[in-house]
Amino acid sequence: MEDKKKIYVGNLPYTVNSDELKKIFSEFGEIVDAIVITDKMSGRSKGFGFVEFADEEMAKKAVDSMNGKELEGRGLVVNVARPARERS
Repeated sequence: MEDKKKIYVGNLPYTVNSDELKKIFSEFGEIVDAIVITDKMSGRSKGFGFVEFADEEMAKKAVDSMNGKELEGRGLVVNVARPARERS
């Protein structure tokens, strides 16, 4: 089942951390969780993250407003997150 409250945010500047990601998207509504994915070895950002909103309407507004928007010279890729694949 697809969770339309969770969005994927790609092409993030490597300087953005989870707190900043939350702040950037908080204008669209209540955020349940925001995380920037980091490399386990180096701790550096992998340039993408996920934001989970309290409801679908907020998430849709964020996708519509932020997809393609520039942040520190990088065009963001924002869409509804696909469910994680089952790991074998």
